[in-house]
Amino acid sequence: MSARTLVLVRHGRTEWNATGRLQGHADVALDDVGRWQARRGAQTLFRRHQAALVVASDLKRAAQTAQAYADAAGVRVVLDPRLRERGFGQWEGLTQDELVDGWPEQYGAWRRGEEPVGIGAESKATVADRMVEAIRGYADDLDAGQTLAVVSHGAAISLAIAKLLGQDASYWRGIAGLNNVHWSQLSRAAAGATPDWRLVTHNAGPDYPLDEWNAGPADLGDDADWISAPSSA
Repeated sequence: MSARTLVLVRHGRTEWNATGRLQGHADVALDDVGRWQARRGAQTLFRRHQAALVVASDLKRAAQTAQAYADAAGVRVVLDPRLRERGFGQWEGLTQDELVDGWPEQYGAWRRGEEPVGIGAESKATVADRMVEAIRGYADDLDAGQTLAVVSHGAAISLAIAKLLGQDASYWRGIAGLNNVHWSQLSRAAAGATPDWRLVTHNAGPDYPLDEWNAGPADLGDDADWISAPSSA
């Protein structure tokens, strides 16, 4: 038995997202707009997918986003460090200009889809492997017909999708990244089919123009005051 539907959700906006800083394993919480996105996104996602289980990266930005959806769905959140963003070592917290100035060759290689060397970054294959190991384990614990929601991070989700579709993680850049609190849906293929998951929807989200979604409303109201994160389970 295994979940029939998998929904992969990217976390809400952080201050580092807004200022263009590379996050990786840095534990940055949602900003006011991110909390608003988490609330609004949870409402839309719940209308489309009622998950039996919500699992999330243990980093604050993902855990907070997951809790908003779990509150709507009436389920608990399980935190798992295997669902963290790709680690970027020395680059975490830096802007694009700082990367170009400090590591021009490594930055150029990274932008071409190659592995940046000498900075302590995780390999794409390592991230894809840990993500998919966690996803398959949780999916296999659910009954057929149930939905698993996974709240994680941009690069980690793209790498996971590539591996679930049977692609080499080196080519993950062919899958467009998710906007904040947007999601991809995969459905279980027929028994014995290869790959065993199929991509149905990619980068879906609430019905807002993207510039408005990224900036948030002028008046955030009660959503700006909401701060919640589940305890590790």
